[in-house]
Amino acid sequence: MNRGRKSGGCLLRLFQFTVIAAVLGGIGFYFLSQPYQGFAQEVFLDVEKGTSTSEMAEALAAAGVVRGAWEFKFIRILRPNARLQAGEYRFSEAASVGTVFDRIVRGDVFYYEVTVPEGSTIFDVAKRLDHLGFIPGKEFLKMARKPALIHDLAPDAPSLEGYLFPSTYRLTRRTTPAQVAKMMTDQFRRHWAEIRPSGPVNVNRLVTLASVVEKETALSADRTKIASVYANRLKQGMPLDADPTTIYAALLEDRYQGVIHRSDLANASPYNTYRHAGLPPGPIANPGLASLRAALLPAETDYLYFVARPDGMGGSNFSSTLSEHSRHVREYRQAQK
Repeated sequence: MNRGRKSGGCLLRLFQFTVIAAVLGGIGFYFLSQPYQGFAQEVFLDVEKGTSTSEMAEALAAAGVVRGAWEFKFIRILRPNARLQAGEYRFSEAASVGTVFDRIVRGDVFYYEVTVPEGSTIFDVAKRLDHLGFIPGKEFLKMARKPALIHDLAPDAPSLEGYLFPSTYRLTRRTTPAQVAKMMTDQFRRHWAEIRPSGPVNVNRLVTLASVVEKETALSADRTKIASVYANRLKQGMPLDADPTTIYAALLEDRYQGVIHRSDLANASPYNTYRHAGLPPGPIANPGLASLRAALLPAETDYLYFVARPDGMGGSNFSSTLSEHSRHVREYRQAQK
């Protein structure tokens, strides 16, 4: 009889323990599944490589992303094989600890997007990076002035100008100026592979011509014609007389003020095509794919001149003779008045 009572008592205690465990587990899972937000403004949390689960849990709790470090640690016990990834994470709304854990497992890191428009110079890119607040523009310029990243493709390139392909790039606070330069030149290489001719070509000369075309027009229909003007002038040994090259010469000397002065036209810089025949030593901006294609295959024309149309629509009037060009210039000036 005593043995039966003991057996019944053990079963009762086991039942009670099971019920209590189920209730506590249910309460625990309820809290773990509830969204929590213990912060007033968005939180950025940088998880470095090698950060332990405990350190991560404490940081999340301190930032108000989870109620307590124990929650995150408990999820970790349930999912011991999950790989928590390093990176910067942005938390802007209430989320359960399970959701937070899943984001870190996925590597759902926060990226800053930087868009570099076609025709941007290295100085423009540096300014855009500087505005992010974590990639110093000056440091980027130092990298951009070193052509090593592109020397195998364009051994005579004086800098990375022209090879920082216009696009939208995703960066993190850990991205370095050197990594940005590598991203952009890698993008150039990918696009160059699409259009490169089968025969030999001087890449630096072609990209330089494309950069001048890019700065002269944003109108797709005019790109190949403008490329033909400069190609024809080069064949005849005429100076390019391209305003954008004069502007770039002033930019290199940190004295461009938004307009071209007579002193700029007289500048002895090799980039000033009013003073020097032929192409500048290197690109004056970073051209897009359309301008690269135009420089590679200019239109077949006898044009030697062009000037903006008086209608202000962005197009150009092209001429084969100086007299015709002079007439177009007068029409443009009259419209400006």
